[in-house]
Amino acid sequence: MNWNRRQLLWASGGLGAAALLTACGGGDETSSTTPRKAGEKPRPGGTLRVGALGRASAITRDPHGTQANESDYLIISLVHDTLTVPGTRPNTAPRLATSWKASDDLRTWRFTLAEGATFHDGSPVTAEDVAWSLKRLRGTPSGASRLPGIKPENITSEGDDTVVLVSDYANAELPQLTRLTTFVLKKDTKDSDLGKAPGTGPFELDWFRAGNARLVRNKNWYGGDVLLDAIEVKIFESPQAMANALLAGQIDVASNVGAVAARTAEKRQDVQIVRRPNDMAMPIVMRVADGPFADPRVREALRLAVDREAMVKQVLSGYGTVANDIMGTGDPAYAKDIPQRERDLPKARSLLKEAGFDLSKTYRLLTTEDIAGLAEAATLFASQVREAGVKVEVVRQESAAFWEKTWLKGDLYTTYWGTNDSVVFFASKTMVSDSGQNEAGWRNKRFDAAYEKAMATKDPAERATLLHEIQRIEHEESGHLLWGMADGIDLAAAAVRDLPTLPGYGRVQLETTWLAR
Repeated sequence: MNWNRRQLLWASGGLGAAALLTACGGGDETSSTTPRKAGEKPRPGGTLRVGALGRASAITRDPHGTQANESDYLIISLVHDTLTVPGTRPNTAPRLATSWKASDDLRTWRFTLAEGATFHDGSPVTAEDVAWSLKRLRGTPSGASRLPGIKPENITSEGDDTVVLVSDYANAELPQLTRLTTFVLKKDTKDSDLGKAPGTGPFELDWFRAGNARLVRNKNWYGGDVLLDAIEVKIFESPQAMANALLAGQIDVASNVGAVAARTAEKRQDVQIVRRPNDMAMPIVMRVADGPFADPRVREALRLAVDREAMVKQVLSGYGTVANDIMGTGDPAYAKDIPQRERDLPKARSLLKEAGFDLSKTYRLLTTEDIAGLAEAATLFASQVREAGVKVEVVRQESAAFWEKTWLKGDLYTTYWGTNDSVVFFASKTMVSDSGQNEAGWRNKRFDAAYEKAMATKDPAERATLLHEIQRIEHEESGHLLWGMADGIDLAAAAVRDLPTLPGYGRVQLETTWLAR
């Protein structure tokens, strides 16, 4: 299974256009829920017990490796800081890097490290440590996708506190890449020591056993005071088992538990439901390069055959919103003025006839059960498009086989992403002609040109216009059918306060969470 599929459910990407070209800092950078009662003030102490999904067979201790388990990613994210993290305004905030600045040509970026940052063993964090870590990350099998346009030799240190990244091309969005797995290790850390390697994060590892872990407060964290004494992470193989543990009082937080569990907990006065809007996209991918869906009229017909409101209501139990076939719905530059595509069965049938689409055949829609709702969405989609005359058989594949044999190759399949605050993120990862994860095999010269021009544009107003053009082309011609956006959902015990509500990687930022007891 490729690293980015599950990992990007938690790793959020994207930057506000106006904030890209100058040093970053200040502003309303975080968002949290589980509100305080009148007169309540944050209090230190206590142990937060967090449930997270994972399988014992997929455990990894490598911060730069394949993290198929959410439990592993949570642990790693609390122990090892990234250079930046998601925020709200702007939507990329400082972390181990306190500021960043681009050269005039938008190819060279300098990241200044936090003053006083140390590893858990007390040694200072240097630019050499960060440069070595990024080179190690770039050297992984998926390194070119994790840091696109950045060659290892173009990652250097400048003095003790500045890391320099030089891109092969102008890239106004390069800092958003540092929100993805740029976990920092000490220079020359051996692979055999990864499980016990000191990090720089708000918590340090106390113990790790079979996917479960106890983390204790880093009293010397450069980012400020950490309130909790400890976090205990417990691994669960199913959302239902995790939700049951929360309802039974065995854990304090059920992380990313899904809509079904939320419905179950709605009448419980002792349980808080935490919703993270625009958290997960579950598009249906139609292959553009060749095959039965290469004709744009066929793809438009399938988009028109979908009842999006019914999909959100039935698949997501209402915990989500209708989408408009544009990836990156949480982006401040999201094109809300592009008319919402509505269901139109007569037009869908007309387009299929015009395209000469073979309605006598049955087409396979491949899916997995990696996340709640994915297979259900495929089944409901198949039922809906049959009303337009298209026969679809849903085929559920085991996860490993799906990502190895179907993803990036199939004619019709489901996928999912949890990085939804950046239109450009999806453009660079899944739609530009030479992107490493071009899910639909889509190659569009107008789209590529608009993307490249946007990346090289400094003026925010001009850049916003180009981002709008990117979305317009995507809406009309891409291979993604994005019917809705799922809310991320956590369940929390009554005493939990200030859980983060940002989507993706933002929700593992637990350093300001506390317990009111």
